[in-house]
This record gives sequence, C-alpha cells and structure tokens, in this order.
Amino acid sequence: MGTWRKLFGPSKQDIWRQLATEVEARYVPGGFWNGDKVQATHGEWTMTLDTYAVSTGKTTIVFTRMRAPYVNPDGFRFTVYRKGIFTDLAKGFGMQDVEVGDEAFDRDFVIKGTDEGKLRDLFANPRIRELLATKPELQLTVKDDEGWFGPSFPEGVDELYYAVPGVTKEVEQLKRLYALFGETLDQLCRMGSAYKEPPNVTI
Repeated sequence: MGTWRKLFGPSKQDIWRQLATEVEARYVPGGFWNGDKVQATHGEWTMTLDTYAVSTGKTTIVFTRMRAPYVNPDGFRFTVYRKGIFTDLAKGFGMQDVEVGDEAFDRDFVIKGTDEGKLRDLFANPRIRELLATKPELQLTVKDDEGWFGPSFPEGVDELYYAVPGVTKEVEQLKRLYALFGETLDQLCRMGSAYKEPPNVTI
C-alpha cells in the first residue's frame, strides 16, 4: 500500500469502481475534458454519478452530483433540501414550504414545487423520506436542462438532479443515493409525473 493511500485512504476512483461493481453499474474513466463517472440503469432511466467544480475566484469548490433525465408529461417540478441558516430568509422571499404530515421530516426539510398536491403525494412515500433522512446535506431538484454548459433536453424531458459539496467516497451513502433516485422516479411514475420510456438524452 502506497504512502498516499495510507494517509488519505482509498481514492475516489477506487471507491467508485467498487460502487459500480456492487450496484451493477458501469464505471466510465475520465478523459482530458471530463472526469470519471458511474452510470446505472433503473428501468428506462440512466442515473449518472460524477463530480464538477465551481470557481469562486479565490477558490474552487468540488461537488458530487447525480443526474437522471426522464420524460415529464405534466411539467411537475420540485426541490427539497435540509433546513439551515438561509431557510427563513428564503421563506421571506416567497418560498413555499409544504408540510407532508411527518413531524420529523417537516422539521428537517424544506419542500417546494409547482403542485402542492403532487408534493404531498411524492413525499407520502416513506422510503423516499427514509432515504432523504440519511443525507446530512443535500439538494434534490427537478431541472428543465443544464444551462449553457450542459446538454439541452427535448420538449417534455426534465432531469432529476442532486448535488452536494465535496467528493463523496462512502460506498453505502452512494448506494442509498442510487436507491433514492430509483424510488423517486418510480413514485413519479405512479403519480403520472414521469413515463417509463427513454428520454433520448445523453449526459
């Protein structure tokens, strides 16, 4: 075992290769322009795990993210994140905080979206709440595309999107993230807010 590995533990590449094996996913080595990624399928959907960096001018922050494009027939979108220092400020600017009737979940998370009834239907799923509760910090949202620096999506296709600061190297946390995406997409299907058909998007 090398000195670097002794000091810092297994590398991201080692951990993500292990993850790919355990969840029967595909590990894709990075190239000159792109970093490595892990892609798993769930039904007709592809869930892609990778990292990206954001420069603040003085420093660079690396994020771990997961993305899964899907056909969104009714345009339902939502965002869920843990309550924190900016929660009350965000509410002051008109942010909708819907409660779902689970005392602990309502205490710890902010949920907003385009349809209050569908928000309640989505988060009535106990498995989704359970998996979200394992994340110390997160933002899970639905996006219509990836902006100037990512692929544009066909009409009616959105993306389930997760991001958290830092490089996540805990296999069990990443496995729960894949489970969260799969359960969320399945629940959206049951609600009529996702279709089990290929979105025809490559990321």
